[in-house]
Amino acid sequence: MTVLTKMGVSAADLAIAFEASPNPYLLLTPDLRIADVNQAYVDALGARRADILGQPLFTTFDSGPGENAPENVRQVRASLEKARDTRQRDHLAVVRYAVPRPRADGGEEFEERIWSATHTPLLNAEGEVVLLLQHTTDITDLSPAVRADEPISALDAIIGGSVLRRAQSVQEDNRRLETERNRLVEMFMQAPGFVAILTGRDHCFQMHNHAYAQLIGHRDIAGKPLREALPELAGQGFHEFLDTVFETGEPYEGRESRALLQRTQGGPLETLYLNFIYQPIRDGDGTVVGIFVQGHDVTENVRATQRQKLMIDELNHRVKNTLATVQSIAIQTARSHRDPATFAETFQSRILALSHTHDLLTRTHWEGADLRAMLEHETEAFGPSRISLNGPAIPLSPATALSLGMIIHEFATNAAKFGALSIPDGRVLVDWGLADQRDRKLKLSWREMDGPEVTLPDRRGFGSRLIERNIRHDLAGEIDLVYANDGLIAELTVPLDRTPAQ
Repeated sequence: MTVLTKMGVSAADLAIAFEASPNPYLLLTPDLRIADVNQAYVDALGARRADILGQPLFTTFDSGPGENAPENVRQVRASLEKARDTRQRDHLAVVRYAVPRPRADGGEEFEERIWSATHTPLLNAEGEVVLLLQHTTDITDLSPAVRADEPISALDAIIGGSVLRRAQSVQEDNRRLETERNRLVEMFMQAPGFVAILTGRDHCFQMHNHAYAQLIGHRDIAGKPLREALPELAGQGFHEFLDTVFETGEPYEGRESRALLQRTQGGPLETLYLNFIYQPIRDGDGTVVGIFVQGHDVTENVRATQRQKLMIDELNHRVKNTLATVQSIAIQTARSHRDPATFAETFQSRILALSHTHDLLTRTHWEGADLRAMLEHETEAFGPSRISLNGPAIPLSPATALSLGMIIHEFATNAAKFGALSIPDGRVLVDWGLADQRDRKLKLSWREMDGPEVTLPDRRGFGSRLIERNIRHDLAGEIDLVYANDGLIAELTVPLDRTPAQ
């Protein structure tokens, strides 16, 4: 209950007071339509109430045809919209606005007038703007330039012109300050890095820009203390850094600092890396009253550096393994070939087999290789008419692909020298598939047909030892060799869901 209500003043009494006031008043809806006017407003503008109620303000009063009319309208509209949007009273100390006046012949002409206006938002119980109250004062008489047809004294000209100039000057200064402020706020909001202004010992969020909102998952943090707005930061050191800056007045800089933030409501904590600086904000006495936060999300840069280090470490590891493999191939080939010519031929073929698989893996950035692609690489010299490949797509890890590539190369080399591929009509069938989906195992069969009769070798050469080592040691698999009448049959079983020995 208000004081007026206690005094017995009703809404009807207030309406009578509004109508009887000698000051011009105009009530506008939030979309700037005329809701009501008092008699003083009607008298000041010479308009009929019935003609203007419900009409858009700037259609009814457009400031006439003068070249400055659009700017006059813009100033009044900007002041009204500012009062509406900020829910704060706004003043126009001086504004020129022509009003229509009837002529003796029944026509209409626009008369230049100077006004001072105050725009006040009227709020409901929920704090929403329901009406705008415009209070205008005609200050034309203060301007000698406007009333040039009237005799004036020098004192009137000095006093009137001086007051008006001061009012205009103050308004222009305020307008420039407002423009600069809006420009700074716009720059603040559009800054590519995240920016926030914290006030007080509790580090309450006074302002933050779009990048900061994106960083924290667009949470409602305005006016909230940091510990309440971002509770997941507790124990990560950021609260303590801010406390220290506020107490000591010394800035703090973080480089690639790790932060765990909940960027989606109810979601998991995400790991981010931030470069930032906390700068103290001081008042006129030099006392720290807040902290300016500015920084950049460098998560992708940090992760790229981490990935690069992992790749370099992995490359070093692979180079060492490859050199060890080449060394072993060279030593074992030399033991099996006394003739330099045959040594060079065999050694070169095995190195090329290793190179083929390396090429295949390089195409996928060493993330793996498809089994069929690897088989095609190792047997392409014989063509699809001699070697038939049948099986599903099965991705192989890099280590598994390298070991299987060397094994298939040995099978193909032996078949070309002694087996089915050594005669025109010989063929090789390669079939494969997966067994036990819970613990995947590759089942691969190499079957030579229509070749010369084969017999169990009387000694184990390097090829046999390489196959044995790769299957049992590197791949932790099994192999079964059958020397049939018309060709070799090799059955391989290789587990795929394990890390092969390096």
